[in-house]
Amino acid sequence: MPERARVRRVTLRDIADRVGITPSAVSMALADNHRIGAETRRAVRDAASELGYVPSSAARALRNQRAGAIALIVPTTATHVFGHSYFMHVLEGTSSVANEHDVQLLVATNPDNEHGLAAYERVMRSHSADGAILTSAAIDDPTVERLIDSGLPVVMIGSFPYLPTAVSVGIDDRAASRAITEHLITVHGRTRLLHLSGTLDHQTGVDRRDGFLDAVRAHGLADEAAVIEGDLSEESGVAAASALGAGLAAIDGVVAANDDMAYGVLTVLRRTGIDVPGAVSLVGFDDFGLARVTTPGLTTVRVPAQELARRATTRLFGIMAGQEGWHRSTVPVDLVLRGSCGCAADAGHETVLPV
Repeated sequence: MPERARVRRVTLRDIADRVGITPSAVSMALADNHRIGAETRRAVRDAASELGYVPSSAARALRNQRAGAIALIVPTTATHVFGHSYFMHVLEGTSSVANEHDVQLLVATNPDNEHGLAAYERVMRSHSADGAILTSAAIDDPTVERLIDSGLPVVMIGSFPYLPTAVSVGIDDRAASRAITEHLITVHGRTRLLHLSGTLDHQTGVDRRDGFLDAVRAHGLADEAAVIEGDLSEESGVAAASALGAGLAAIDGVVAANDDMAYGVLTVLRRTGIDVPGAVSLVGFDDFGLARVTTPGLTTVRVPAQELARRATTRLFGIMAGQEGWHRSTVPVDLVLRGSCGCAADAGHETVLPV
């Protein structure tokens, strides 16, 4: 007997796309929440009927309960999360807003790199949180859409161009990377540039790489430029610089996608006797602390991770209260000019420029 054809289940995302609102607003409209206008509620019900939407028992339970907690979902291991400064800034910003609202903050991570669904599933199935902040999800991670379609209010930190109606807070990584690359070109006259990218399965890695490429192409330097993919660790900076061997001497500028990798490159340049910033201008990205203690101090892009988290969490509480508003908020960043690019001769001196 032939296998019965599977029919795709209609989701909150489908209704949201039809009406032009967020999945969380659809969820509230279906629950007849009067914070959603009568006309929008009617449009949601009509769309649900036309599409054949059937609510799940889990979604109904989620709408009818309050857990008194929000979740910070990071789809990576706890060792990675608690060992990286970025996540500490995000945790501080998220928890400060949660404390202001007198709710608990749950942190959901994965037990290992092979169990990528654990952080999401723990929140979705347990109904332990009234909303979630999501950060560091990979490009086209299908579970992100499942999380949004579940009806749970979600705000994401980062850039998710494949989810244009999702609520997110981030920076313009591409513009910032272009700005710091152009600083090396226009101020320091660097013409043979290397970009050490982050992992290209994450949008941040792609955007920072593309900003670098925008700059070298705009200045006619693309033929002399190179890109090596790293993994944001100091070790990958060391490995990339070491792998270049004698070719390292042909480079006069390095743009690393974070400060850890920049520091890895710096250690190799020192070991091989290449002067920074005399022979090579070196810059990073993040400014979470390491850049202030290197010698020379590391020129970098200052990412306001704590402010990103505060803004995302504040928006989440607004969604949970039924407030509509922006889908995407972009927080500005600064270029912090120190000695590694050649700007500051004095130890500890820095110049901050808005991007």
